[in-house]
Amino acid sequence: MICLGPPQAQAQDVGVVQNDILVLDPERLFEQTELGQRMVADHQAEREKLAARNRKLEAELEAEEKRLTELRAETSPEEFRDLADAFDAKVQEIRRDSERRVVDLERDRERLPLQFLRAVEPIVTEVMREAGGVVVLDARTVLFRSESIDVTDTAITRIDRALGDGRPGSDSAPETTPEPGADSGSE
Repeated sequence: MICLGPPQAQAQDVGVVQNDILVLDPERLFEQTELGQRMVADHQAEREKLAARNRKLEAELEAEEKRLTELRAETSPEEFRDLADAFDAKVQEIRRDSERRVVDLERDRERLPLQFLRAVEPIVTEVMREAGGVVVLDARTVLFRSESIDVTDTAITRIDRALGDGRPGSDSAPETTPEPGADSGSE
């Protein structure tokens, strides 16, 4: 691309402000991009799958407990105690396994934003470079700022265009999608 205007005008033409200091809201970025939304949806699907597994195990254990109760009249007290102890041990093991799975799943959920940021880092870095930025600050920790240095919307558009929902072959936005703020001047 041949640029006839100054770098600041070039950056404004593509919807990126020119400033050394930029801000970005990583939470909005995660929540509003196709990739972030897909990551959250995948996690929710795993939670639902785990909940269904736990409901199935609970039903199976209840049925087994009922059968065990029915056997009580047909077995000796010692034999029944052995069966009951084995059943209790099985229940405890299943509970420990289920609790571990829940903890692992929640730990994975806490890691999603960091995994997301690692995946989109090259795109955010590109936006920063185009804006002439030397630093991108978390918008949530900046007390006062001009909205014109916030590149969150631009980054969301670029991430959706480049990555879509992150699945191979996913439809990402067409190259001609205008970026937010591309038509407007600085705020």
